[in-house]
Amino acid sequence: MTPHQQFFLKVRWPPQKQIHARRGSAVDWHWDRVQRPLMKGEKPEILIIGGGIGGLTLALALHARGLFCQVYEAAPEFTPLGVGINMLPHAIRELTALGLEPDLKTHGVEAREFAYFNRHGQAIFSEPCGRFAGYEHPHFSIHRADLHKVLIDAVIDRLGSDAVHLNHRCTGVEQDQAQVRVMFDNVEPKSGIVAIAADGFHSVVRRQFYPSEGDPHFGGINMWRGVTRRKPFLTGASVTRIGTVTLGKMVIYPIREFDDGTQLINWVTEQPRDDHKPNDWATPGRIEDFIEPFANWRFDWLNIPDLIAKAEFILEYPMVDRDPVDRWTFDRITLLGDAAHPMYPRGGNGGAQAILDAEVLARQLDELDDPLAALRAYEKERLDVTNEIVLTNRKQPPDYIIEIVDKLTDGEPFDRIEDVIDPSELEAISDRYKNIARYSLDSMKR
Repeated sequence: MTPHQQFFLKVRWPPQKQIHARRGSAVDWHWDRVQRPLMKGEKPEILIIGGGIGGLTLALALHARGLFCQVYEAAPEFTPLGVGINMLPHAIRELTALGLEPDLKTHGVEAREFAYFNRHGQAIFSEPCGRFAGYEHPHFSIHRADLHKVLIDAVIDRLGSDAVHLNHRCTGVEQDQAQVRVMFDNVEPKSGIVAIAADGFHSVVRRQFYPSEGDPHFGGINMWRGVTRRKPFLTGASVTRIGTVTLGKMVIYPIREFDDGTQLINWVTEQPRDDHKPNDWATPGRIEDFIEPFANWRFDWLNIPDLIAKAEFILEYPMVDRDPVDRWTFDRITLLGDAAHPMYPRGGNGGAQAILDAEVLARQLDELDDPLAALRAYEKERLDVTNEIVLTNRKQPPDYIIEIVDKLTDGEPFDRIEDVIDPSELEAISDRYKNIARYSLDSMKR
């Protein structure tokens, strides 16, 4: 029996109740592995290259549907990395279906609102978010390391520690009519029924299929990011955007809560630059390189210079993405997450779209008997949607609201926002982005 034929057997565990049968339903979780005997003791492995947000979510989604998979991660160990990330309701819906919402709530902050301000600290627009806006699922702001820990702990608990292989740096993939082989540096190759490249922005697999793609697209914007522990500001659960890129922009929100009433506040600034360093999340940053536009940003609701000065650490990162491609799937191999659609980290959609990729791919592999057809169906469902988000994040991300008001006021203070622009026009800009990213209330109800 070939690996392709084995796929039809649909190895499953647990067989009792599948979490995807009804989203958010109470489920009698039972993680004991029950597998149907296969010829010669073989299993139709789905190989996942990369143990980040997308790869781990895919592993959990496949496991929930009873499909056997293995995760291969390049790093020798998982270490805390990055800063904050916003998980919008469309992503939380999928993580909730995997039983992860309680852990996310424990580690993160349930956001209440999006708030937009000009560089003078004046309120421009605000709107509720997550459950406070009528969504069935919440919006969580969380440290990226905490999100990753929730995912990896769940994978190890449910699939077993032998399902995750560290220190497996992929060097390439090859395939024939029966199987795919993933090659690694200093490790024996692994064979499987399909291979999913969730190996991030610098994807080796993407480069194999697009060898002439070249360097990342740099839009002339650099970011400095940090976290600061302090007392809550505004509602204590506000995802806050201030100013414009040209004159200084910041995004600020809480990502952890402590027993003494303080919070860990995530902040990021964007500024125009002619050049940039390599896009490495761990590159240290220096205050003197970016503080000038914010030196006088002392608002009655938040002291920005103090927030920056008391940061636990600062990281520097260029605003880069890649041009959309028209194909992710190459027979038994497909791309997922940043390997498929690397985008500007705006609007809370980088990690979220990887999670949505994982749900769609797991569903197609579950529902279709032919794994190659499943990869094609996944691409058909996800490629155009994410490509549109990549381009929108370049031109009109959610904070375009502030850009519009800044142009109308020439960057000066105003008396009443209603005298500058009808608030309904600002709401329409916000709604347009939600529609493109597929997390409007209407699209979530479909």
